[in-house]
Amino acid sequence: MLFGKPAAKPITWVPDTKIMGEPEFGRWRSRVRGAPEILGQVPCSCLAEEIATPGKGQIKALINIAANPALSVPDSQNLEDALPLLDCLIAIDCYMNETTRFAHVLLPGPSPLESPHFDELMWAWSIGSASKWSDQLFDTGEDYVPEWEILARLGWLCAGNNDADFNFEALDDGWFTTMCHMYGRDPETTLPLYDHGGPERMIDLQLRMGPWGDRYGEDPDGLNLQKVKDAVHGVDLGPMVPNRLREVIGTPSGKIELAPEYILSDLPRLKKALDRDPDAYVLVSRRNIKSKNTWMHNIKVLVKAGNRCTLIVHPDDATELGLTDGASARVTSEAGSIEVPVEISDEMMRGVVSLPHGWGHDKAGTRLSVAREHAGVNSNLLAPGHFVDKLSGNQAVNGIPVEVVPA
Repeated sequence: MLFGKPAAKPITWVPDTKIMGEPEFGRWRSRVRGAPEILGQVPCSCLAEEIATPGKGQIKALINIAANPALSVPDSQNLEDALPLLDCLIAIDCYMNETTRFAHVLLPGPSPLESPHFDELMWAWSIGSASKWSDQLFDTGEDYVPEWEILARLGWLCAGNNDADFNFEALDDGWFTTMCHMYGRDPETTLPLYDHGGPERMIDLQLRMGPWGDRYGEDPDGLNLQKVKDAVHGVDLGPMVPNRLREVIGTPSGKIELAPEYILSDLPRLKKALDRDPDAYVLVSRRNIKSKNTWMHNIKVLVKAGNRCTLIVHPDDATELGLTDGASARVTSEAGSIEVPVEISDEMMRGVVSLPHGWGHDKAGTRLSVAREHAGVNSNLLAPGHFVDKLSGNQAVNGIPVEVVPA
């Protein structure tokens, strides 16, 4: 088996189950629905009911960071109805979108072109290893506050601290000290090596202590952030590497656990699912490369090619259902009903229809002029809040039973 070797090991890769043990599930349950916790999380559809249901533990405040859950989570109508009930909604976003229109405070972060960028996550799943730093293209105004500083102050206040006592350098040094321990460095000898803090210091630590790093001078040919910055087109570190299975697998046994009891115990439910009506239509989601998330619909160059918000139907199914290409169909699930233009294509298998993620930009109170011209419909209105993959705790957005008729 082949695996990449990302130059900067993502922080989420640092914990090792050989040391910490296998993750436990169901340590607690959500207040209203009783959904079991999985890896510290419950399904996103729980959020609406946790806001709207009075009682001890009711969610009264929310910090929303560059997200649009009022449009992009399943059963989104319930969440849209719940957001105005919050005592405090703080949003960090460039846009006043379907979610941030409810915010009591909207803190505008910079655009992607006004911030430098270093990707640590995607290289972990790539067929090759590389590293690249991208400088910001446009200068920001004098009153500009980086997102990481906004988040640091919000974190300080959410911990119950007084704003007058806020010490940014101490907070930044504290997190960097924690990272030093995570990456096997002595913070007392590492902190004095820097005359600056913030994300660049953290990235430098990740690069230097990564598989290609200079380990703070131990390997003079190794990487550090300055070397990556100096390589304008990035640093190519070669293809995936074989014989690394023992490095990558972190289970206590050191093996790939193909049949853990946690999954085997769910097989009876799987067998029942196989007995469902084979003639029923099911809805699956999709994403286009130019419209993966809701914010991309407000960029003119990405939506100029025409309507991408269509219901894709197999030709034989279209004939059976009386649908024609370009005409509208009504799609109904137990959660809701929408009308959408039909696109007939043999790329879709029989019995399955597909709607794209993230459309439905027709809400009052937003400031998305381009997206409103290409509003589309919100497929998440069809996703029932209880439709959840029980093993992972993830909300299911595929395989939703639907009825399809000409509109």
